[in-house]
Amino acid sequence: MASGVNRVILVGHLGADPELRYTASGKAVARFNLATSESFTDQQGNRQDRTEWHRIVVWDKLAEICGQYLSKGSLVYIEGRIRSDTWEKDGVKRYSYEIVASNMRMLGPRRSAEREPEPPFEPPVGGAPEDDIPF
Repeated sequence: MASGVNRVILVGHLGADPELRYTASGKAVARFNLATSESFTDQQGNRQDRTEWHRIVVWDKLAEICGQYLSKGSLVYIEGRIRSDTWEKDGVKRYSYEIVASNMRMLGPRRSAEREPEPPFEPPVGGAPEDDIPF
């Protein structure tokens, strides 16, 4: 029997600078949130924007690269897999999902000391109500 496929590809902007830490054994781990946005037309013909936030975790050398070169607003390509976790708190079952990145590409323009930095990306807050999605 063939095994399943767990592959995610995202292109979006960082919501904040990556948080780089090291485990007790010295392994690098970086975490950051990535915003992806889509536009669609609702049933009334109005253009709507929807932003999704994704929790990204990166390990080892790639984590150090993310910590060194990425910052809030950076446009990046992320490839990885979805990892879920469940736990119980106060009798309620809770779930979380994150993307474990195995590949990252910086897509935005390079910033140099000679050029003024670009203003940070400010993604829209919230999104369209579920009732407005046309499917």
